[in-house]
Amino acid sequence: MAKTSKKQMDKDEKKIMAELEMNSSESLDVLAKRLRFSRQKIWRIIKRLNKSNAIWGYTAIVDDDKRSLKSYTLLLKRSSKPMDEKTLDTFMSSRLQELTSSTGISLENISFVHGEYDWIFTFTAPDILHAKKFCEKTMAFYPGFFERMSLMETLVSLRKHHIDNPNVKKLNEYL
Repeated sequence: MAKTSKKQMDKDEKKIMAELEMNSSESLDVLAKRLRFSRQKIWRIIKRLNKSNAIWGYTAIVDDDKRSLKSYTLLLKRSSKPMDEKTLDTFMSSRLQELTSSTGISLENISFVHGEYDWIFTFTAPDILHAKKFCEKTMAFYPGFFERMSLMETLVSLRKHHIDNPNVKKLNEYL
């Protein structure tokens, strides 16, 4: 493949990924029309993106209120105690789900970050009590690995995963 062709392919892949981020449920025909690509080209690129893990999966953005859930962010600051491989594996495996299964928690994101805190968890829970229990269990499950935490409740999401919240007027209740 010539250098310009590879460059163009990367550009086309990025266009398709951007479109899928906005609405992954669009049909190939709609995507092809919007991007001015053939349906077959869209299909081939999406297949390649899935195979290379450039696309990790597809999801629907749901209204937490309709599921009687609240959204939370947990910030964790590491202690100076080194995190061994076994402990790190629990972050990267379904073992962390053990903390959530009995508490009504659904983990959305887990990120290792640079800044004042080292880890960010975003999750949903039925209420603040369940969220706090999850935080306590997390601290107990990883004894000595975290020196502090901060829990925040999301009152209104204005945007999630590139999609504007259709119920954004709810923000008026808080302002």
